[in-house]
Amino acid sequence: MSQRALSFGTIAEAYERYRPGYPDELARLVLEYARRPVTTALEIGAGTGKATRVLARHGVAVTATEPDPAMLAELRKHVPANVTPVRAAFEELRPGVTYPLVFAAAALHWTDPGERWARMAALLEPGGVFASCGGPLLLADPAVAAAVAAAREPYLADDTIPAPDGTPPEAAMQWPGSELERSEWFGDVEQHVIERRVELSARDYAGHLSTVSAYLMLPDEQREQVLTRILEVLPATVEMTGDLILHLARRVP
Repeated sequence: MSQRALSFGTIAEAYERYRPGYPDELARLVLEYARRPVTTALEIGAGTGKATRVLARHGVAVTATEPDPAMLAELRKHVPANVTPVRAAFEELRPGVTYPLVFAAAALHWTDPGERWARMAALLEPGGVFASCGGPLLLADPAVAAAVAAAREPYLADDTIPAPDGTPPEAAMQWPGSELERSEWFGDVEQHVIERRVELSARDYAGHLSTVSAYLMLPDEQREQVLTRILEVLPATVEMTGDLILHLARRVP
């Protein structure tokens, strides 16, 4: 696992405060796709448990795995009793217990691509469901987005993470659906878009940026400088588009 993937523990409380949660529609789509009762699930890269809570509210007993101890400690503050936190990276999980559902929320891109789908299949029951969702928060106003990009440019040319397999943003099937369609382990691949709109104060938007890995990897002084520059060009409140792309696939029996 990369250093960038393990950078979030230093800001676990900020991650919980500034990252938006997940809508209930996410759990509804996943559980409808399963077409059978889902009582247990395994989560990869649970972070502070924002997606964990959505499924747990639907009665799913979630084993929430997370490699960073600080993130896991923050998760423990917010999840109900039917969640079992486990400190482990995806690559450290060993087949044994299998689940009807394995899911990852904004975390799959941190996993090792070499044996990603074979490992995932080994954690699933035959016919079990894999689900992954994610999507960046983007400034809705093009003029504000351009001003932020100009303020950021001396420090960061780009603050996004490209698709690991090179799938272009305009492709009909986005990653990881593009990989799932090529995998021998999975079939019945579906892609859903869940619309999400968020309004943030300028300071909360800067707080959100402080939890993004591209900013976390900057030296402390540079990170403070770029966030200050961005705050200077922001209006009092900003509207964000944060559509979630949900991918669903079924393990081939």
